[in-house]
Amino acid sequence: MSPTRARDGDPRGGGDGAAARRVLLVDDEQGIRAALGQLLEYEGYKVRAEANAADGLTAFTQWKPHLVFLDVKMAGVDGLEALKRMREKDDSVPIVMISGHATIQTAVEATQLGAYDIMEKPLDTDRILVTLRNALAHLELKEENTRLKEAIGSSDEIVGESSAIRALLEKIEKVAPTPARVLITGENGTGKELVARALHRRSPRASAPFVEVNCAAIPSELIESELFGHVKGSFTGALTDRTGKFEQANRGTLFLDEIGDMSLAAQAKVLRVLQDGVLTRIGGSKPISVDVRVIAATNKNVEAEISAGRFREDLYYRVNVVPIHVPPLRERKEDIPLLIRYFVASIAMRENAPAREFTEDAVAALKALDWPGNVRELRNTVERLLILAPGPAITRADVDRLVTSRAAAEEKGGSSLLQADTFESFKDAAERAYLLSKLRQFDWNVSETARVIDMPRSNLYKKIERYGLSREEG
Repeated sequence: MSPTRARDGDPRGGGDGAAARRVLLVDDEQGIRAALGQLLEYEGYKVRAEANAADGLTAFTQWKPHLVFLDVKMAGVDGLEALKRMREKDDSVPIVMISGHATIQTAVEATQLGAYDIMEKPLDTDRILVTLRNALAHLELKEENTRLKEAIGSSDEIVGESSAIRALLEKIEKVAPTPARVLITGENGTGKELVARALHRRSPRASAPFVEVNCAAIPSELIESELFGHVKGSFTGALTDRTGKFEQANRGTLFLDEIGDMSLAAQAKVLRVLQDGVLTRIGGSKPISVDVRVIAATNKNVEAEISAGRFREDLYYRVNVVPIHVPPLRERKEDIPLLIRYFVASIAMRENAPAREFTEDAVAALKALDWPGNVRELRNTVERLLILAPGPAITRADVDRLVTSRAAAEEKGGSSLLQADTFESFKDAAERAYLLSKLRQFDWNVSETARVIDMPRSNLYKKIERYGLSREEG
């Protein structure tokens, strides 16, 4: 076995991080230690060699290698016993067994004990390098997953390293410990709910309930009952007493999502609760005290809603003590590679499947898009690519075929509208294209789509049926 120059003109051959990687060699043959050590040092790795398992175990504990080559047959403690002890200390380090006379039984036992691979002497240089790089690539993937999990745990799934996200997280850290009410603004799909949950988890109320109300998803005639509760017999269908969301969130946080869609009558009652800390259930007469921190969110221009008479100005000033704006994805495109890795890891974890890589060209193609649906749209796109792309990695060709070609088809379809023979056919084609685009944007969530486009849900279902729209088109 003799050293060979790494391919592509890189004398290290171990990748960009090779020089930082530590490899431990444990073998009682001095010739093996010398030859293998020379090869690995030539490839750019830091190497430590030990002649017996006892010294190897000490080095494993103190030096903390990234990978181990471990001989099977050694005097005293043999390699399989050393493998078992190393696995007890740290089960994340890849350990490659080497043997002069490996048997199937030895290979099976080594695998059962957690060996990454087993190689026979005399060692083949090419196989050593391939095994080494594959093992370290596997280790890097595990480390990346760990970093992503830590990022999730530390930021409540607000993933990003851009200046816009750092500023957002800094504001959350400052505001969360205070009792101040917060109004979160931002486009659909930017992560307003994640911000609300992050504020709650970092607040003194973290051990109390976090209760969410989607004001746009509840019919106006039911929103007051949902928020304040009702007593039995107060209206048709009120068969029992019901506790409202304000009471459920007592001593905790109430998140009023899409507060801009709340009816004026409900707004007036919310204002009174915020002023007095007291509510009365519908049909009841007993005042109920509540201690609730309210966090609200909307995708609307609240000032414009106030001017149009659809939102109370006094309520706006009550909930907007601290404004927090969540930036759209197009303003923080540098976060897209990290978000892609996060979504790949989380989907792989959910599906209990291996994570697949996105090539640099594929990531660049995704960064070039506008993302009107923001992070939600990116996540759906990543999942679509993982499901439909055929190869081991997601490539630029996959993005062109499964993402950008569809966008181009939509653009072409928009221009073809001008070819309509009559004004009525133009209106029908335009409405069909618009509804299909919006349904795709919200992953065929009919309720959410109807809310965003301000159309009764029953009407949207009728139009879906009229135009023969189907998810397969999306």
